[in-house]
Amino acid sequence: MQNLVIVESPAKAKTIKKYLGRNYEVVASMGHVRDLPKSTLGVDVENGFTPKYLNIKRQSETIKALREAAKKCDKVYLATDPDREGEAISWHLAHILKLDVAQASRVTFNEITKSGVKEGMAHPRQIDMDLVNAQQARRILDRIVGYKLSPFLWKKVRPGLSAGRVQSVTVRMIVDREEEIRAFQPEEYWSIEAKLTGKASRKAFLAKFYGKNGQKLELKTKEETDAVLAALEGAAFTVGKIKRGIRKKSPAPPFTTSTMQQEASRKLNFQSRRTMKAAQELYEGVEIKGMGAVGLITYMRTDSLRISDEARAAASAYISERYGQEYLPESPRIYKSRGNAQDAHEAIRPTMPELSPDQVKESLSSDQYKLYKLVWERFIASQMANAEYNTVAADINAADYLFKASGFTVRFDGFTVLYVEGRDDEEEKEGALPPMEEGDPLKVASLAGSQHFTQPPARFTEASLIKVLEENGIGRPSTYSPTITTILDRHYIEREGKQLKPTALGEITTTLMKEHFSTVVDAAFTARMESDLDLVGEGKKPWVQTLEEFYGDFAQTLAKAEEEMKDVKMKVPDEETDIVCEKCGRKMVIKLGRYGKFLACPGFPECRNTKRIAVEMPGVCPKCGGKILEKKSKKGKKFYGCEHNPTCDFMTWDIPMAENCPKCGKTLLKKTGRGACIHCSAEGCDYQRPVEKDKEN
Repeated sequence: MQNLVIVESPAKAKTIKKYLGRNYEVVASMGHVRDLPKSTLGVDVENGFTPKYLNIKRQSETIKALREAAKKCDKVYLATDPDREGEAISWHLAHILKLDVAQASRVTFNEITKSGVKEGMAHPRQIDMDLVNAQQARRILDRIVGYKLSPFLWKKVRPGLSAGRVQSVTVRMIVDREEEIRAFQPEEYWSIEAKLTGKASRKAFLAKFYGKNGQKLELKTKEETDAVLAALEGAAFTVGKIKRGIRKKSPAPPFTTSTMQQEASRKLNFQSRRTMKAAQELYEGVEIKGMGAVGLITYMRTDSLRISDEARAAASAYISERYGQEYLPESPRIYKSRGNAQDAHEAIRPTMPELSPDQVKESLSSDQYKLYKLVWERFIASQMANAEYNTVAADINAADYLFKASGFTVRFDGFTVLYVEGRDDEEEKEGALPPMEEGDPLKVASLAGSQHFTQPPARFTEASLIKVLEENGIGRPSTYSPTITTILDRHYIEREGKQLKPTALGEITTTLMKEHFSTVVDAAFTARMESDLDLVGEGKKPWVQTLEEFYGDFAQTLAKAEEEMKDVKMKVPDEETDIVCEKCGRKMVIKLGRYGKFLACPGFPECRNTKRIAVEMPGVCPKCGGKILEKKSKKGKKFYGCEHNPTCDFMTWDIPMAENCPKCGKTLLKKTGRGACIHCSAEGCDYQRPVEKDKEN
């Protein structure tokens, strides 16, 4: 008997084939095989929102091959990804292969390992039409919003724009944050810090001003601060009340899609698209030396914190053997998922907890290794004992004023021996306080006031944006990365280092959407739609009803906006630069074209002068001393070359640094990826050192 198993990708097919043997043929569908048409709406909104699906043209050869393979087999198993999207792909495959959807032909794998594949194949089921309908409803909602709203934006703002149910809300969040930053009025405040030494130790410790007569006192001005400093001049500092305690810190739970993307951004500087690419590869299977193709992590699109008993036991066995029994918690750790989490899958974890990152390092690419190490350490640490700290908090008395000092020492390192969760903000570091007792006199090493100003809210990074999207119920694990990618590609937002800021186009478009389509860019409304789609997936709400509830108001809103703005055209303001047009003397502005930003003269059409925008790098050209500019190849890859090109032919793929070579004085370059190092840009100079010793440039 011959069986056909259809998955999405060739890598996944290769890994699964290894576990199934001779009687199974495993092939890839290469993703979706049917979709709504590109040139028309493809949804009959007057008759139950019936979608018109067409075979995808570029998939014609794949569809032909799948049909031929299915004819030769006695049984077809649909083994696409275990989520709504995967369920819909299986349903579309059943349609083009003329399979009976009532037959038990659907199998899913939470992990691509021998046991995971055998378990999945042992429990075939019918295609879950509730999940399919949830995906259909999402796809049709997004098509209606995009297809109806985008042409409106073309007419009123600029051709080629797009709107989206999730993307437009996301852009609004970034725009709203920028408006908060602009509107922010900094407020002055002051602090006083004393560096003190005790009789038992010469090492100075820090005490911070708290208040007067036991009451907290906020210092708003220099005059208030100087008055306190004057009153403290010559005052005796003594140790007051001391509070000693023990603080316990629990490990972070294993990863969900959201927390994995956040942590990879913080710790690895990965953008979400890069994280998900590496995670997909680790899930589908990698050739491991001595093992063959094996999936190293569980399914990477999940918001569940559940883990299997087997995985928990394997982690405990590893911890006990590697670190000792004292590093195991008193009782097994079970983490509770968020209220709206889909609990069909486990959290993201290594499929074989006993397989440490070092054991597989030589078989993985750099990105795969870094992400596997992050997932593995996070999971193992999540099953370890708490860290414990001895804490000390001391009051310091001086005249009528009170200072406070605190510190800690590690009592038991627990899970922190392996992993500590990253943070978006800088954590104030505390050390140990020297031995002291109540009544001890203290010497003042220094006493000074410092001026500060309150800071505006920070711009979003990918990590903080994904966190807010998840907290507000906007989108689902599978949508975070493509949403951010889309709004960057559409030039609604741009990167500034790690930060995300809106462009003028993003702000104008958001203003229009807020004025005329307030529900579409309302976070609470979008979250309710997500909840409705979840109810459809659970079989608790008809998918057509969900669409009807949305479309009635949306159609009226669109018609009203068309009428109100029939004679209005919104202009996106140009960003003026200090670069003077050498042809007419005007200050050039930044324009956005098909291939990104460029400089143009505002005197168009009289003056048609344009220029590429040059990004200047640190250092100087080792050949002629000119500036080094960042450039892009035809495929969009960054490289660096001399400003005097083509007269000077200096070019490198490695990143120029601000530091000069200690041997010859030329600019140093930083090579990344395999063979990463810091090396000299000058021909013939052999200076080189490992990149690990350097801070990120």
